[in-house]
Amino acid sequence: MSKAAELAALIGSQSALSNRNLIINGAMTISQRNGTTAVTPTGSGYIVDRWTASLSQSSKLTFQQVTDAPVGFANSLKVTVASQFTPAAGDFFNIAQVIEGNNISHLELGSANAKTITLSFYAKVSVAGNYGVTLWSGNGDRHYITNVALTTSWAEYSITASGFSSGTFNTDNTQGMRVAFDLGSGSDFNNTAGTFGTGSYDINTSSSTLFVSQSAGATFQITGVQLEVGEQATPFEHRSFGDELARCQRYYEHTYPYGTAPGTANGGIGADHRYVGRETPSNYGYYTGHYRVEKRAAATVTVYSYAGTANQIAHGDTGGDSGAVGVIQNGTTSFLPRNTSGSGVSARALLYHFKADAEL
Repeated sequence: MSKAAELAALIGSQSALSNRNLIINGAMTISQRNGTTAVTPTGSGYIVDRWTASLSQSSKLTFQQVTDAPVGFANSLKVTVASQFTPAAGDFFNIAQVIEGNNISHLELGSANAKTITLSFYAKVSVAGNYGVTLWSGNGDRHYITNVALTTSWAEYSITASGFSSGTFNTDNTQGMRVAFDLGSGSDFNNTAGTFGTGSYDINTSSSTLFVSQSAGATFQITGVQLEVGEQATPFEHRSFGDELARCQRYYEHTYPYGTAPGTANGGIGADHRYVGRETPSNYGYYTGHYRVEKRAAATVTVYSYAGTANQIAHGDTGGDSGAVGVIQNGTTSFLPRNTSGSGVSARALLYHFKADAEL
């Protein structure tokens, strides 16, 4: 795209030059949980930050942050067929980002004033074909499906939707809308492309390519995902690593150094290490832990000892497990670990790591 065309796109979108991308981690830069390790989820789960894999069958696909990316990008999300599978009617396979309602309130979706929105992304596949891409309302009661003809080389694609005048699009800290890429869902999730449908979580058409049914080793890669107000795509909004990480930490964070998986043994760096100057009876709290970034909602917290043992706190001097730990008073800014060992813990230095999950 020429500089003149880029400028025209920005003007035509009537969008701000910054903070226009409603997708977090669209460049697949942040991977707090897994780093660059390939993972094969058992069922559904988060892969790179803010991107979840929804899978009705386990062990069919692997997911990995890789450095193979188009010009201008450092990373992409790579999906590989681990075990060829022919989906039944009710099977589903997709990757999606759920956007918090607070971040889409200005779109006025679900009303007569709904704004036109455009989704753009870069992708390549080892098996060219028509792949389903869908915009959903938060609870799936309204959708817009498009079949996009993906090729074996990196290319940019865009989809414009201008008719979300009905449907449930929450505008609080719950699910506002979803952006989803189909990886081979069954016929129960087929619907008509290019129209605003009402089938619950429909994601493809009867002519969509079923990625999961391809031979083992087939690949699907994506990066540069951007959702914005306007009738055409603008150049991808690159953010700094620190900015993107902080946005992701509203939904998930851990205290291990970046690139170190939660539960790693001997992870003293970054842990909370304090001296407790009194015996702590069973079911009494130790000391409050604070999040780096305030969470979207009360987080689910898991505490780890120095050895990487979940639900244990460590003796800060010896590094050994000091006793079982539960979590209470977990809110959006902090939580309180408490002794659940069944006996008292003497005055001593204590150390722990934690992960906090407030995903949508």
